[in-house]
Amino acid sequence: MRVSGKPYRTVWMPDAATVRIIDQRRLPWAFELIELHTVAEVAAAIRDMAVRGAGCIGATAAYGMALAVREARSAADLQALAAQLIATRPTAVNLAWAVNLQLEAIRDGGPEIARPTAERVADEDAAACAAIGQHGLHLLQDLAARHPGRPLNILTHCNAGWLAFVDHGSATGPIYAAHAAGIPIHVWVDETRPRNQGVRLTGWELAQEGVPHTVIADNAGGHLMQHGLVDLVITGADRVTRVGDAANKIGTYLKALAARDNGVPFYIALPSSTFDWSLSDGIREIPIEQRNAEELTHAEGIDESGRESTLRIIPAGSPVANYGFDVTPARLITGLITERGICPASEDGIRKLYPEAV
Repeated sequence: MRVSGKPYRTVWMPDAATVRIIDQRRLPWAFELIELHTVAEVAAAIRDMAVRGAGCIGATAAYGMALAVREARSAADLQALAAQLIATRPTAVNLAWAVNLQLEAIRDGGPEIARPTAERVADEDAAACAAIGQHGLHLLQDLAARHPGRPLNILTHCNAGWLAFVDHGSATGPIYAAHAAGIPIHVWVDETRPRNQGVRLTGWELAQEGVPHTVIADNAGGHLMQHGLVDLVITGADRVTRVGDAANKIGTYLKALAARDNGVPFYIALPSSTFDWSLSDGIREIPIEQRNAEELTHAEGIDESGRESTLRIIPAGSPVANYGFDVTPARLITGLITERGICPASEDGIRKLYPEAV
């Protein structure tokens, strides 16, 4: 996608010893690139959310394994470096999927296969999101035809845009495709506390692409749905079970409940790398990451002079629980938008698109 008119991916490898990423912690105040040269640096970038989003951290971890083969002196070393990467973020399945894919490729093809495998992971992630966009485009075209003469209002939560993947994005893929096709689109952007990934990342990238949007408080979505101001909800996911339960940024479940109560279609957009084929009960089996309390106790922003600053917003004596994700059960999901098409959020529906996996 474009930044000030110039195309970028979120992560790439300019040479055999370097992984280059967009530092998402600095957005939208500054657009900065970081170079990573060790597995420890890659792990820190994932853990500290310099890179984040299911597909993006999967690709970053795959590139990290290309660095790992340069560091490892034995098979045990390589396993330890792989474990270091996997331990950084427990909820998003793309991370472990990419690392294990690399381990298998290296075992069969030797260390020299690691970088080409990482490039393949990145290319396939971008291609999957582009395909998600085209499948979702048909859905938005049908909806727009039912509401002629006005923009189609879409609500999303957190950031499942191109910043969360290598390119295009999952939830934003259909939005960008519809915008490019000339369909009038307006996006309601949840702020997505506590890290404000909606306003800071989704709002920023929609502005870069010229997509009309409005930032709202997290708890405003239900009100908008009650008043007929939302035609469709699309979010991404960090892990989806084989029966269609979906883990995504905390607050997604509440949007699904409000959508069901108001008859608003609720879709999850994801590439196949986000499925966890081993799980059948998302609420009980998907690990939910609990993150640093400071994400809740403090807020980042810029002051009147344009300087970045951090402020405490919670009394020092109040304890904090910072759950990073929740699980939306399949029964609340209208459908899954994947690179192979749209299917019901059910084991039978998923099996029809992925017969080899379920």
